[in-house]
Amino acid sequence: MDIVELTAPELRRMIGRKAISPVELTDACIARIEAINPYVNAMAATDYDAARRAAKTAEDAVMRGDPLGLLHGLPAGIKDLEATAGLLTTHGSPLYRDLVPGEDNLLVSRLRAAGAIVVGKTNVPELGAGANTRNPVWGATGNPFNPNRNAGGSSGGSAAALACDMLPVCTGSDTGGSLRIPAALCGVVGFRPSPGLVPSPRKLLGWTPISVVGPMGRSVAEARLQLAATAGLDSADPLSYTIDTDAFLAPREIDLSRLRVGWTEDFGVCDVDDDIRRTFRRKLDAMRAMFAVCEPVELDFADAHRAFDVIRAESFVAGLRVAYENDPDSLGQNTRANYELGAAMTLADSASAHAAQTAIMRRFQQLYSRYDVILAPTTPVSPFPWTQMFANCVGGKAQANYYRWLSLTYVVTLCTNPAATLPCGTDEAGMPFGLQVIGPFRDDRRTLDISEALESAFSSSGELSRPRPDLPALARCVIEPSLKSLVAFPSRDTDNEGRRGVGTSLV
Repeated sequence: MDIVELTAPELRRMIGRKAISPVELTDACIARIEAINPYVNAMAATDYDAARRAAKTAEDAVMRGDPLGLLHGLPAGIKDLEATAGLLTTHGSPLYRDLVPGEDNLLVSRLRAAGAIVVGKTNVPELGAGANTRNPVWGATGNPFNPNRNAGGSSGGSAAALACDMLPVCTGSDTGGSLRIPAALCGVVGFRPSPGLVPSPRKLLGWTPISVVGPMGRSVAEARLQLAATAGLDSADPLSYTIDTDAFLAPREIDLSRLRVGWTEDFGVCDVDDDIRRTFRRKLDAMRAMFAVCEPVELDFADAHRAFDVIRAESFVAGLRVAYENDPDSLGQNTRANYELGAAMTLADSASAHAAQTAIMRRFQQLYSRYDVILAPTTPVSPFPWTQMFANCVGGKAQANYYRWLSLTYVVTLCTNPAATLPCGTDEAGMPFGLQVIGPFRDDRRTLDISEALESAFSSSGELSRPRPDLPALARCVIEPSLKSLVAFPSRDTDNEGRRGVGTSLV
């Protein structure tokens, strides 16, 4: 087995006992990126020279016997919405094409403090808007199982990089499903933590609970490790709080035979394709004997769509007002639509939306008096071609806007419960299927414990175990001519400042 395929916790243990060097691991990750990234375009800006210098420093610390952080020597990919000192942070937008921050934001600084080695940035949709990772700066990210299909978003680059074993640590963020959706479509784990667990001072609206940053991984254990390194109080995030982060490192045993599971295909308000409904029922059939209870739940998510429309739009208005007023054409289709939707809203719209969210959240919590966890599909469709901006028809119904197809995840966002997506075999198209695991209010640790127990049980089932992409087949995959004409993947050249060229390198 190639060392890049080992899990992050195992790699960290090996580094600690000097079984492998951070330099060796970093070089192996860079080699994997150079070999595979041309076919999926998961990575944006990189700085391999800086990564190798950091790896040598990490190696020296090991050899001296210095205390080592939780992520010591582990190469990391940072979502291209997070500021990285000395390395391009473009947000996938021409507005920030040349932005090289002078300092890391809090998430990145905590990762580095824990010993992670930043190798590069992972691709995003323009300004993080939407769940199809493509933008005019870096191009489109293809799905590792079929590069002509989309990888989800907005953390699509991170999900694809993890699925291809490019890096053992990748970050994500989530408003309407940006962690969970790409993880589901690429066959990896995404964990949306409770608001404030991982502080995010980059939010302009610090009191909103709908936007969070969180970990991704090839396993729940990888997500746990990153979470432990990044969670905890920071005074710049008013929702953050003090917590024993070491508790995330030690999973507590969950007896699945005593677990009370509730499930829903659509939360009563979400459109879902028939094939995904059939796939979800097939998965339930394969796992229901594991549990004490496994039954459908009754839900009342009235007004969920309108509430999310308004609350989400508030963040876009806060972040894009200056850019829109200076030059509306500088914004892409999705981001401009978000701004214009929000700018037309009133204070009455806002008050109504927040009241609706509160009512939805309170009703949803009542389920946990009867159930330990709620299961649902993560996405309502199988991965579609990335040339298609979004799923405009789901379950035979036209979608009201470009993000309505994300409703299976954004209704959970409104409830603010911690939620994971677990790889759960494949759908009828042979693409990864993601199972959404929604835990009790503010009980992130129990949600992770249940998720890890499910992951372990699934591993021995051909129907439920994590699928793996056929990486050698990527090199033989024929990219449709229509895709080549739509986007030019940026070149992979870097200079000493971590700036990237814009040359074409069509796959």
